[in-house]
Amino acid sequence: MNDENWKEELKEWNPKLKPYQLKLLDQGPKSNSQILTLSDMWLEWKDLLVERELKEIAEDTMIADQEEEDLESCKLKPNCIDDQFLKFVQPLN
Repeated sequence: MNDENWKEELKEWNPKLKPYQLKLLDQGPKSNSQILTLSDMWLEWKDLLVERELKEIAEDTMIADQEEEDLESCKLKPNCIDDQFLKFVQPLN
């Protein structure tokens, strides 16, 4: 997370910004009401950032789940490989 370039990220992530919002992002606030508007836009950026991070986590989880399913579909599961191997190896007495 990088708060330094949040204005540029908001412009990229939200194409529905109005012209006065774009101007405010570029030129900065000049009144208290503009400060409040800018604060709202920062909160909107934070929400978008959290959504993106959650989506990435969900995608990573789906990949991990798929890898687990692939392991389960194998004939030899990791924890049963040792048992099958031991059937073929005679212990030394």
